[in-house]
Amino acid sequence: MDAILFYASAAVAVASAVVVIAQKNPVYSAFALIVTLCSLSVIFGLLGSPFIAVLQVIVYAGAIMVLFLFVLMLLNVKSEEDAPGRGGRTLGGVALALVTLLVLQAGTVLLGTEPGPAPQFDASTRKMAEILFSPHFLYVFEATSILILAALVGAVALAKKEL
Repeated sequence: MDAILFYASAAVAVASAVVVIAQKNPVYSAFALIVTLCSLSVIFGLLGSPFIAVLQVIVYAGAIMVLFLFVLMLLNVKSEEDAPGRGGRTLGGVALALVTLLVLQAGTVLLGTEPGPAPQFDASTRKMAEILFSPHFLYVFEATSILILAALVGAVALAKKEL
């Protein structure tokens, strides 16, 4: 059952990621990115990391995507106009990336150079909290909050209409 859920989530993640880059309307593209992030959250949960799965939904699909949508709505961004050949280039790039990944994977299987088991990583809530809330990451969190605030102020300044 876990394998079926894993592959279904992976298929949804890939399909919605293709929609993100192929969509002309930026709001629909942002919603497709939310679907991609939630699918990745399911995969993280299946891989035994519930803390990262919850963070994926709360931080990325929640807070960051709300900020993206807020900026898109504030700037009143319109859909792109139809450009001839745009869809073919996008799908061609996606197809090229998938074929490249399949060829690389087939090469590692045929040559017998598959990597060994990954080293164990403790992704428990306690261990992640110890790492994230250590003094080492304090300035990173502060810099991120200042960066998001600057982006928000910049979006408001761009959207402000002349009176």
